[in-house]
Amino acid sequence: MTRYDPVWLEAQYNNRARIPEHPKIFELWAKASGLAREGLSRRLDVAYGPGDKERLDIFPSTRQGAPVLVFIHGGYWRSLDKSDVSFVAPSFVNAGAMVVLPNYDLCPSVSMHTIAMQMAQALAWVYRNAALYGGDPKRIVVAGHSAGGHLATMLLSCSWKSLGRDLPLQLVQDALSISGLYDLEPLRHAAFLQADLKLTPKAVRQLSPVNFPAPRGRLTTVAGTNESDEFLRQNLLIQKVWGRKAVPVCETVAGVNHLDILHELVDPKARLHALAKGMLGL
Repeated sequence: MTRYDPVWLEAQYNNRARIPEHPKIFELWAKASGLAREGLSRRLDVAYGPGDKERLDIFPSTRQGAPVLVFIHGGYWRSLDKSDVSFVAPSFVNAGAMVVLPNYDLCPSVSMHTIAMQMAQALAWVYRNAALYGGDPKRIVVAGHSAGGHLATMLLSCSWKSLGRDLPLQLVQDALSISGLYDLEPLRHAAFLQADLKLTPKAVRQLSPVNFPAPRGRLTTVAGTNESDEFLRQNLLIQKVWGRKAVPVCETVAGVNHLDILHELVDPKARLHALAKGMLGL
């Protein structure tokens, strides 16, 4: 039962406590995101559903038929916003992609089931409307960080035809999960999270990707070497469960933690950025 000791779980999963400099990192993200919105062509707060939070930001491609990167923000399903991660867009738009940043409602106002369905609806909207902004609906890659990585992974297993007869069987062929979560059972025992997430044993079974059959699509997973043992375990676990055919790439990024790993995603010289570009066919 050591794995579910409250003190141990806090040390493993409370990333803000593990990263004392997190306010400076968030400040850097905010500044870079503001510059991204100022410097790029954009369509902000486009509705993909009727809810107030069912909005997405679009950074169109400068050319037609571009691959589409949908990036889902993290925050343990209970914090942060799409505007916090606008900084992800410039390097991929400049490389020739269309970038979409979806928002979702946050726990405890809604359940994680609702959030997962919102992301499925957002992807359905992107498929139906990508061409209006220069994107190719047949070349959609979903990426996410932390809780966003969990959501991106979930989308590989979505039954798309149940959402619309016009949707393809495999709308998402490739997903990139950065510091993602695939086994939610430990989070059910983490008091600092469970107060908002309100996970039940049934929800854990239904929302943990490790409990799903391996999907037809491909998942790339990465985590930073300076992350906790649990995040490193989660990173390896999904490849172990789904196999190398479904998870062909499972790597660690040297010298980065749970937050500054995203700096590697947007750095054109970094391995993580190259992985994402390769998935986009750029």
